[in-house]
Parts: sequence; structure tokens; C-alpha cells
Amino acid sequence: MTLVTAPAGFGKTTLIVSYFKDCGIPAAWLSLDANDNQPERFLRYLIAALQNVDESIGKSAEKLLGEPHPLQSDAVLTRLVNDLDETGKEIVLVLDDYQHIHSKAVHEQLTFLLEYCPNTFHIVITTRSDPMLPLTRLRVRGQMVEIRAADLRFRESEIAQFLNDIMGLQLDTASICRLEQQTEGGIAGLQ
Repeated sequence: MTLVTAPAGFGKTTLIVSYFKDCGIPAAWLSLDANDNQPERFLRYLIAALQNVDESIGKSAEKLLGEPHPLQSDAVLTRLVNDLDETGKEIVLVLDDYQHIHSKAVHEQLTFLLEYCPNTFHIVITTRSDPMLPLTRLRVRGQMVEIRAADLRFRESEIAQFLNDIMGLQLDTASICRLEQQTEGGIAGLQ
């Protein structure tokens, strides 16, 4: 898993879009909002996003979601994991704006997916705050890469280059220093 955590305006989504545009690995994209806290809805959207990469993923899981009994997330996710494994393809799932997810059930679904997904499957989460996932366990196992605000923040020299060379503003060092302090180096604030 790759976790990209930073406040609004630090370029989390832009970073991920830029990377996957050029890397050649198929990426399924799911932009989340508060309505995605419903476990069945989350699973349906997750499967739909993955099917944009490979239509064969999630067919049997979808059938389980359509049955008239209470949702059995583990059964649905097990079938999804098996489909991901059977493709043999390297696939990335991007969950953008995960800070909107507060449902314990959805966190548990994602934890299950992280625990059992094949080695060819990678999850990227962009969020404004740390999600309620087993982050410590993932760190200890070496299964997570973290990108934080400090990694995305523009430094004074980068701010000067952006504002003076790219934007053509020709600001003095004191102004650049003031802008860095006021924006904390976030690109949206600098723009």
C-alpha cells in the first residue's frame, strides 16, 4: 500500500495522476465521498473501478452482492481477491479522498483486501488524515510506503523557482520566505 497523507492543496491527487499516467501500470480509480460509507455501495464501486482495468475482475463477487441475503463482505472480498490473483496482472487501485470514509465496516473491508490481496495488487490511498487501518502492522511488515505533507511541501528554493521562473513574478527572497510560511509550501496556496 502507498499512503499519501497531506492537507488540502498539497497536490496528492495530482501526484498520483501524474505518476500513473506515465508508469504503464493499469490503475483503477475510485474517488470517494461521504456516501461511500455504506459497505455494499463501497464494494460495488470498488468492483466497478477494477472492472475498468479488467472486465473479468469481480464477476462472481457481483453475483454475491445481488443475492437477497445480508451482505457477507468476507465472501465477496475472497472472490474478488481470487479474481485479482487469477488475472496475473499488476494492477493498482487508487482510493482518492479516503478521509471521507468513517465506516468501521468499510475500513474492515479494506483491511481484509490489504491482508489477502495478491502480490501483483497495490492500493494507493490519498487522504487528509490517517485512515483507521492497521498502519503500524503494515509499516512493521514493510508493506507500506508513506508520502506525507513534508514530502510534498515546496521548499524555499522550489517556491522561488516556481514563482519566479515558471510564473514570471520576480519576487524577492523576503516575499518568498513569507509565502512559504503562509502556505506551508502547499502548491495550491502558492498558486
